[in-house]
Amino acid sequence: MKHIFKIMALLVAISALWIGLLQTSMVPQSYALLLPIYSIVSLGCYGLLMVGVGLMQFPTCPQEAVLLQQDIVEAREFLTQKGVDVGSN
Repeated sequence: MKHIFKIMALLVAISALWIGLLQTSMVPQSYALLLPIYSIVSLGCYGLLMVGVGLMQFPTCPQEAVLLQQDIVEAREFLTQKGVDVGSN
């Protein structure tokens, strides 16, 4: 529940800042109107960057690969005992 309040407080603060920029003449209104779109696009770019970094640093788990192969062999044996054709691979 605390996380929701943090998100809501952040959204209210950003909205207040944006409305303040629209009311004052510090930033041209045409730029201030596009600010939410720019922030959404930059947030999307940041998300894609984080996914890319996560994929580049994805750890390999050789022990888990061996366990997975053993599970596959056990499943094939179980299914062939039940009469299911699982292929020759």
